[in-house]
Amino acid sequence: MSFSHYLKDKRNFAMLYAALMFFVSIILYISGSANASASNVVYVNAVCFVMAALYIVTGYFYRKMFLRELTAVIDQGGDTMAAALPAPQNAEQALYLQLIAKLQREHSQQMQQLVNEKRDHQDFIMSWIHEVKLPIAASRLLISNSGGKDVDFIVDKFEDELGRIDDCVEQALYYSRIDSFSRDYFITEVQLGQLMKDSVKKYAKLFINKHIRFEMEQARCDVQSDSKWLAFIIDQITANGLKYTKDGGQLTVSFEEDGKEKRMIIADTGIGIASEDVGRVFEKGFTGTNGRTQSKSTGMGLYLAKQLALKLGHDLSIQSDEGRFTKLTIHFPKIRNYNEWYGNK
Repeated sequence: MSFSHYLKDKRNFAMLYAALMFFVSIILYISGSANASASNVVYVNAVCFVMAALYIVTGYFYRKMFLRELTAVIDQGGDTMAAALPAPQNAEQALYLQLIAKLQREHSQQMQQLVNEKRDHQDFIMSWIHEVKLPIAASRLLISNSGGKDVDFIVDKFEDELGRIDDCVEQALYYSRIDSFSRDYFITEVQLGQLMKDSVKKYAKLFINKHIRFEMEQARCDVQSDSKWLAFIIDQITANGLKYTKDGGQLTVSFEEDGKEKRMIIADTGIGIASEDVGRVFEKGFTGTNGRTQSKSTGMGLYLAKQLALKLGHDLSIQSDEGRFTKLTIHFPKIRNYNEWYGNK
């Protein structure tokens, strides 16, 4: 910072000084004789000028010291820049330094969030690639070992593997669109029973192959939601239940309603979830004990279901007893309670 720039910053002080000295000089001149008044005016102006000059020069070097330290910090850069800022010399500088420190903290948080999102995205892509390679590898084995086998049998197995690939692609598609959800939904009246029947049809072969029974209450239950996104949520819950239900098990769907909400309950008689894992099944990428021991899993199905449910104004909760059952509940707040319920989330 040059001295001329500092004087420019002090122009208001200089204007006030000149006005005050002009006023004092006039008062001194008219208050006494001409000779005495003139000498008093010169004396007072000289003394005041020297004092003002000392104030300006001293203030310049004092301010220059702060700016020199600040420039050194700026040139050094780095993530620790805010911690290395010089001590403020006045209240104005203190506010600016607080602003700089706050902006850097927010920037660091945003950068860390982006880094975490990128890492999660890479983890999902890697796990997705490993998962989608399984049906591809199985298809190649079918081709290499197809000699002497019935065509219908091979086609049936190919359909199974294509279905698994389709599920993987659909999950990746919804994962990629979750951030643009607000531009791609349409709320209408949705019949939950029909969505559940469509999901059962989609996984009918798995129901049949594993001899899993399906039961659903006949009570009609209509809710306000987006049919496409809600169908994906139900599909994820159904697929998850079938994956961890042993042959001969059962999948049951029931509906409940009270003054605050409607509920769709999807329960299976599968292997259940360990008590220490129940509270984490909706976390991104969490596979738990079952995901590591029973089958390969991306840990994204229930995470996506939870996030989409929240974006639709719904919610998901889970209950489980290891070795006995798992029960997933979709909560649909009624319209009159929607604002209060969703505001507390």
